[in-house]
Amino acid sequence: MNILFRRSIDTDVERRIASNYFSIYNQRSLCPRNSTIIGRYSVLPYYKELCEDLDVGNSQLINSLNEHLWIANFDYYEAVKEFTPETWFDNTICLSNYSGPFVVKGRTNSRKHAWNELMFAKTKGDALCIANKLLNYDDLIGEQGVIYRKYVPLETYEVGLNGLPFTNEWRFFFYKKNLLSYGYYWSIADDTNRIVEEDCIKFAQKIANIVSKYTNFYVLDVAKATSGDWILIEINDGQMSGLSMNDPDTLYKNLSLYVN
Repeated sequence: MNILFRRSIDTDVERRIASNYFSIYNQRSLCPRNSTIIGRYSVLPYYKELCEDLDVGNSQLINSLNEHLWIANFDYYEAVKEFTPETWFDNTICLSNYSGPFVVKGRTNSRKHAWNELMFAKTKGDALCIANKLLNYDDLIGEQGVIYRKYVPLETYEVGLNGLPFTNEWRFFFYKKNLLSYGYYWSIADDTNRIVEEDCIKFAQKIANIVSKYTNFYVLDVAKATSGDWILIEINDGQMSGLSMNDPDTLYKNLSLYVN
């Protein structure tokens, strides 16, 4: 297995560490034939076209197009709905009796750094106003479409700019059912010296046992509610997910053990 790595200053260290375990390529045309490719930061915005280009050389991405779309289109909701906040869509939000508060976001991305203005909504009316802004003035989220999620209060350590809560939240990388690494999600918090709870790891593995039936390389973001329950915040394609304090050496070393 090889990595097609989109280079940037922010990911140079990660790329160097990954090269200890995988062959790294910067151009899709250089990827070897008859191989599986991890498209690290390099699959978007043209996932389908990249799949087609690789197919010419009888190669494929670690997540097929359908596996990627299962995550990117929020199709995973039905499989894990009992473990994640209740969610409504444009065709169901007005039929809901729930009046708020909400978290409003794209099917994949959010504007969390504008938490008070473009993500958290106290009422359904506020949620619809935020959705209108995202759909009409945000090219990235407008293309994805928005979802409306029931706001679940989370165990919070700090509050950042624009009211953004830094919560007890963790990012887990998985390959199929295999846990590769985990790290505290909020790398931008003042205090990142956090220790994960064993119940958090067990919960993530429980979700992975479900998700692994649908896709190969993925990330689970898991957080602790103020009720004491662990909940799934979201799933992301592992190819495009930032480290969020995952140790890259641990991630790529473990990934190499399972795929090479």
